[in-house]
Amino acid sequence: MRQVLVWDLPTRIFHWLLAAAVVGLVLSGQIGGNFMDWHGRFGIAVIGLLAFRLVWGLAGPTYARFTQFFPTPGKILAYLRGEWRGLGHNPLGALSVFGLLAVLALQAATGLFANDDIAFNGPLYSLAGKGLSDRLAGIHKLSAKLVYGLVALHIGAIVFYARVKKNNLVRPMLTGRTEADDGEPARGGGPLALAVALALAVGAAWAASGAWIPAPPPAPPPAW
Repeated sequence: MRQVLVWDLPTRIFHWLLAAAVVGLVLSGQIGGNFMDWHGRFGIAVIGLLAFRLVWGLAGPTYARFTQFFPTPGKILAYLRGEWRGLGHNPLGALSVFGLLAVLALQAATGLFANDDIAFNGPLYSLAGKGLSDRLAGIHKLSAKLVYGLVALHIGAIVFYARVKKNNLVRPMLTGRTEADDGEPARGGGPLALAVALALAVGAAWAASGAWIPAPPPAPPPAW
C-alpha cells in the first residue's frame, strides 16, 4: 500500500466551504428574522461554489472530473457485485454527489427569486414578480427537504464506511491522500483552469447578488 494523491487542494477547499455554506443556510433559514439576510448571502455563496465546481469538474485534476466518476449503470452493477476497483468516488458515492449538487443548484436558484411573505425577498425577486416568486418559493421549501435527506444520507454513508468497512472517508478529504496498492495520483487542473474556475465563481456570485439590477426610481413626492 502507498499514499496516492486523490483530492487536490481546490477540491478539498470547495468541499468544506460548501459544507459550511449548507450548514449556514439551514441554521439561518430555521432561525429566520434578521438571519434571513445571512440566508441570502449563504445562497449566493453556494451559487459561486457550484459555478467553480462546474468548471473544475470539466478541467480540474483527474479525480475531480465528472467524466472520471460519472456513475454509469455498468459501474454501479460492478460495485454492487464487489467487482469495482478505483480511486475517488465509488459509483454509489458519485450518485450522491451528483444528486446533492443538482438539488443544491435547484435550491439556490429558486431562492434567488423567492420571498417569505414577511420581510425577505431574494436578490432577483424584482425580475420574477410576486406570482412567479410565490411558486418558486414553494419549490424552494420542497427542495429543502431533499437537501436534508441527501445530507443525512451522505453523513450516514461516511459513518457506515468508517464503522463497518473500516474506511475513513474524511481523512482523504482533509489530507488529499489515500492508501492504495495501485492507481495514478491526480494530474491536471493547472493554474489556467483554476483561474477560469475562480473567475466564473466570482462572476456567478455577483450575478446572483442582483448588484447589476438598476435601483428602482424614487417615489414621487407627496402632492400637497
